[in-house]
This record gives sequence, structure tokens and C-alpha cells, in this order.
Amino acid sequence: MPFSLNRIGQIALSVQDVDRAEVFYRDVLGLRQLFRFGTLTFFDCGGVRLLLEKSGYERNNAEAPVIYFSCADIAHAVPELEGRGVVFSGRPHLIAPMEDHDLWMAFFEDPDGHTLALMHEAPKGYSPMPGQSGSAHV
Repeated sequence: MPFSLNRIGQIALSVQDVDRAEVFYRDVLGLRQLFRFGTLTFFDCGGVRLLLEKSGYERNNAEAPVIYFSCADIAHAVPELEGRGVVFSGRPHLIAPMEDHDLWMAFFEDPDGHTLALMHEAPKGYSPMPGQSGSAHV
């Protein structure tokens, strides 16, 4: 069998303040914290570890990769996170009507300016509110 890579084990993000980032990812987003070692803190994201590490320099987070968190219902997830202090850059919206599902997203930032998103792979015709399509009004 030929060699291939097929699973991501860990993703790392550099942050300016590990304590602040730890609170945001654990208490606001609700990720399960695995452990902390010095200026490294680790979270479980459905079997993929997220490492938040102290950055030794200023960084342009616009160049950092976007992390997309899957959610079961974006119409429920957005107001829940807003209630915890998350500010979304816009309302959930339909990104792509796929053949077998509709892809909805809503974007926000962590305290270090990393772009994060909620991603909902919804059944075809999903609408966060009855009679609406193309844009969620939650």
C-alpha cells in the first residue's frame, strides 16, 4: 500500500496572550481543554488538537488560516455565542447550495484577530426562519 497522509492531528495558532485566548476558546466557544504546559494550551476539536501558543512577535492575522467550526444548527449557534460576547462580522448566510446540502456560514474573530467561522452543512432548503432563504435572520 503506498504511503499517504490522511488525517490532521494538530493545528497551531500563535497568540499574544495565552491566558486570554484560553478563556475565549474554553469558556466562550466551549472547546474542551486537554491540557496546558507553560505558554502552550491544547484543546480538542473533534479529534483534532488545537494548540494555542505564545507568539514571540507581532503577526498579521489576516494571513493566518481560517478555522471553520462545524455546528448542528447555525440559527441556534449564533445567538448562543453572541450571548457569550462573540461579535459576528455579519449574519449567517448561504455560501453555496450544493447538490445534496446547503452550506451556511457566519464569521467572527478571536481576541487576537484570527478569523473563525461557524459552518453548517444543512439539509437542502434549510432556512433559519420559515419563509427565508439565502440569508439567516437569527
